[in-house]
Amino acid sequence: QVQLVESGGGLVQAGGSLRLSCAASGRTFSSYVMGWFRQAPGKEREFVAAISRSGGSTTYADSVKGRFTISRDNAKNTVYLQMNVLKPEDTAVYYCAATRWGVVTNTRGKYDYWGQGTQVTVSS
Repeated sequence: QVQLVESGGGLVQAGGSLRLSCAASGRTFSSYVMGWFRQAPGKEREFVAAISRSGGSTTYADSVKGRFTISRDNAKNTVYLQMNVLKPEDTAVYYCAATRWGVVTNTRGKYDYWGQGTQVTVSS
């Protein structure tokens, strides 16, 4: 089992940047594919980005491609989401998630563990 704790959210103006972090407990972090999801008020939780166990493969939602970058440091048991050129529509609670699925996936149901989320608010 793994526990996930997100940090780094906050209030930023449109066009600005934030970097989210997700710290994982346990000694098997490198065995999990990691993902970021987000949920805006009144909307379903949606996929943002995912990264393979080694960090060599990533995938992104079309809405963030070219603006967001997911990365991981297995020595620090941490996954990151660098968010640039933020837009008001990026406002949401951002969740870190872990899956034992073998390849990167954007399917919410395949993720086994979730953090509590961190709020990101982008003002116009």
